[in-house]
Amino acid sequence: MRLDEIDKNLKVETTINEPDLIWLDAKQAPFALYGVFYDEEQKCYVRMPQEIADAVSRGVGELNRCTAGGRIRFRTNSPCIAIRAVQKNRTLMPHITLAGQSGFDLYRKNEDGEEVYYATFMPPMGMKEGYSSLRGTDGAMAEYTINFPLYDGVCELYIALKKDAVIEEPTPYAIEKPIVYYGSSITQGGCASRPGNAYQGFLSRWLDADHINLGFSGAGRAEPAMVEHLANLCKNASAFVCDYDHNAPDLQHLKNTHLPLYRAVRAANPSLPILFVSAPDILLHPDPYRSRQEVIRESYETAKAEGDEKVWLLAGDQLLAGKGWDGCTVDGCHPNDFGFFRMAAAMEPYLTEMLKQN
Repeated sequence: MRLDEIDKNLKVETTINEPDLIWLDAKQAPFALYGVFYDEEQKCYVRMPQEIADAVSRGVGELNRCTAGGRIRFRTNSPCIAIRAVQKNRTLMPHITLAGQSGFDLYRKNEDGEEVYYATFMPPMGMKEGYSSLRGTDGAMAEYTINFPLYDGVCELYIALKKDAVIEEPTPYAIEKPIVYYGSSITQGGCASRPGNAYQGFLSRWLDADHINLGFSGAGRAEPAMVEHLANLCKNASAFVCDYDHNAPDLQHLKNTHLPLYRAVRAANPSLPILFVSAPDILLHPDPYRSRQEVIRESYETAKAEGDEKVWLLAGDQLLAGKGWDGCTVDGCHPNDFGFFRMAAAMEPYLTEMLKQN
């Protein structure tokens, strides 16, 4: 499809002065949207139905409008790509970059089919309701992915390409059914320097797999409404990664919820590969995370004893292990980019094996 054949009446307020740009709504084909969907009532992108998120807890209801894991994919030969994001910008947190919290980054497939970082649409300091940004390309036909912010709401996203460029649908993921991740702020992506460096981003690119990020900072507690939603979502998933022990308010809560969450997901999909993961900061803080890790191990051993051959366990003390492990976080808890890379590298062999069995 040539862009000069598309309706030119779409008006987008932007600070970009590049001539001959045509602005397109990211919600419309041939753009392909993953990990989030547009809520027409709220006029913003969300990660799960808002009425379910509100029923889970106030925290999940609020954080549902953060777009962690959201992606737009497309093919084009445009010599430049621009975005105009209309956002509800949050106050910048001290332990994450503005690019990670509120920005978008851009990946491009190379000739080997590998998805590689290309540019960041860098947000300006002090922005209140979104921003505009433009990045040049070499003008060759290529496939691109734009990752959404980890901790900001996105009301609208417009993408601009040169009017004489071609735009096409992207190649589908090799693993089309999403990997579902459920957990805490670490799962949500705190504190990656930019969206594509959350650990699910690495894994999605390495495995060529779609994913849904249901990490909620301080609010991953396996409440009944969330368990029901996860079970329904996992009916059509390729794998489930359960990683929420950070947010269990105490050990007893984790004991009361972890095995029931597993049972609900397993009942919904008897053949789904499930990976139990425990908190990575056990290396810095053995207590209380050692006892929490044992609760998760008990769930795994119970599942295996009951004959479940599609469960795996990855202990948190293996996630950041290796030389330089003490440099993997920004605050002794939340991983930096190095930490997220280590987490992804630890999970990759597990997910590779799991996906072969699905």
